[in-house]
Amino acid sequence: MKILYSVQATGNGHISRATELVPYLQRYGLVDVFLSGANSQLKHDLPVKYRSKGLSLFYSKNGGLQYGKIVSQLNFPGIIKAARELPVQNYDVIINDFECITSIACAFRKIPSVNFGHQASFYSDLVPRPAQKEIMGEFLLKNYARASQYMGLHFERYDDFIYEPVIKKEILESKPRNKGHITVYLSAYGDEVLTAEFARLSNFNFELFSKNVKTPVTIGNVKLMPVSQRLFNESMINSYGVITGAGFETPAEVMHLGKKLMVIPIGGQYEQKCNAAALEKMGVTVVPALDNNFHGSFLEWIGSSNTIVKNYSNNIPDILGNLFDNYPSGRVGLDLLYPELMIG
Repeated sequence: MKILYSVQATGNGHISRATELVPYLQRYGLVDVFLSGANSQLKHDLPVKYRSKGLSLFYSKNGGLQYGKIVSQLNFPGIIKAARELPVQNYDVIINDFECITSIACAFRKIPSVNFGHQASFYSDLVPRPAQKEIMGEFLLKNYARASQYMGLHFERYDDFIYEPVIKKEILESKPRNKGHITVYLSAYGDEVLTAEFARLSNFNFELFSKNVKTPVTIGNVKLMPVSQRLFNESMINSYGVITGAGFETPAEVMHLGKKLMVIPIGGQYEQKCNAAALEKMGVTVVPALDNNFHGSFLEWIGSSNTIVKNYSNNIPDILGNLFDNYPSGRVGLDLLYPELMIG
C-alpha cells in the first residue's frame, strides 16, 4: 500500500504529530510525506518526498499576525501548478493534515482523501467557539483543506468523529517533576518583549524557548532556550507550570502532565480563539494578551490551586485502525469539493 501524508508546516504542532504517526503508518505500507509551509523550527527525520512553500504564517513581535507579509507571499498560480503536479493518483491512501494543495490536487484528480488533525474537528458545530464567531475564520477552518472524510482531534471528544489528542511517546512515558521554573513558548512575541515582562517577576524563574538563540542564554531570571523538541519536553516535564499560545498539542501535553497552564491566544488567529474558548470552559487560565494587566494575571494564576489534569493515552493504533477500515471510496472531484469553482 502506498500512503501520502500531507502535513501543514506553518507551526511545530503538525510536525510533532506527524513524527508520532509516521512509524505507525509505515506498518500499513510505504509512506511519502508532502511538507507544505515554512514556519516550523523543529528538526525531524520524516520521509519527505515533496515540498512546497504553501501558505506560511508570519507574526509581529507583539503577539499578532503580519497580514501584509502573509498576503504578499500568496501565489495562486503557483498553488494551482503545484496541485496539478502533485501525483496523488499514485497513492492508495491520502491523509491530509490541513494542507490546501493536496486538497485541490485530489479534487482535480477526483480522488478521495481524509482530512485528519485538529482543524478537522471544526467541521462539528459541537466544538467550542468564542462568544463572537468570525465569518472568515469559520470559512477558512472549513474550506482551506476540504476532503471526502474528516477525522478530528481535540481536547475532548465533542463529536463521534473527534478523537483525543495524539500525545508524544516521551510525554506519555515521562515521570513529571517540579524543579520550580515556568516553561514559556510564545512564538508570536519578540524575545525583548517577553524578557522585559518576566524581569518584573523577579521572584520566578522562566525557561523561554526562542527561535533566535542557538545555545542557552541567561538574562536575569530568564533562561532563553533554543527551539528543540527534546529540550522543550524536558523543560515541560520538570516545570512548575507552562505559559504558551492557545495552540493544540502543547496545551494538551501540559494537561496530561498535570502542570499549571496559562494560554495567551495569538492575536488575529481564529483557531486559537476557539481553542482558548474550549480551554477556558475546561477551567484553564486564558489571558487575552501580554499587556499591562499581565503582571496581576500571572500572580493570580500562580496563587491559584486550580490545575486541569487530563489522562490521555496512546490512541494512534485505534485512530489509524478506524481510518483504514473506513477509508472513503469513489470519485470526488471539483464539482463536489469545490462547487463554487464550477461554471454553468
